[in-house]
Amino acid sequence: MQMAKEPQKYFEDQFDDEEVLYVFRKHPVVMRKGLIYGMFGILAGLIPGLIKLEYSWFFGGLAGGFLLGALLMAPSFIAWYFSVFIVTDQRFIQVTQKGFFHKSVVDIGLNQIQMVNYEIAGLEQTMLGFGTIMMQTYLGELVIHDLHHPGKIQKKLIHILRDEGIESAAFPGGIKEELGEDEEASA
Repeated sequence: MQMAKEPQKYFEDQFDDEEVLYVFRKHPVVMRKGLIYGMFGILAGLIPGLIKLEYSWFFGGLAGGFLLGALLMAPSFIAWYFSVFIVTDQRFIQVTQKGFFHKSVVDIGLNQIQMVNYEIAGLEQTMLGFGTIMMQTYLGELVIHDLHHPGKIQKKLIHILRDEGIESAAFPGGIKEELGEDEEASA
């Protein structure tokens, strides 16, 4: 007898009947603070070579500097790498990692998304190709900063919403119809 194969799960909280449609993350520019600290770590590794002018001190200090630089950059890299945005056929999930021990998850049903807009503001964002996506939901606005190619992401999100049969609405479900009926009844 052949056993039924379980569907592949791409993330921990994925439902059995849920299909992952799109996964994206922030632009690597969000690691710039960690990169600067890492460069100072490498620079600090050159100090032993300046104190004692021997190759062993220079290369030993340089190796120590690279190790220190990697340790200083690690929290920024971890925050970038483990912060992802997942779009399934049922919901939009934002997983944000802050440091080693702080994880935040926002889970919004696709049918709650009213509109998706993007903004690229300033020279830096234009030159490096990153920007902000604003999602209007029934619960409020979800703003996601520093996304790589926000125009492409917005277009993909709109296509996913359309493919799932979700149209943007001016009012939450049913309110528009009730307002229209009340206005006709009062006339």
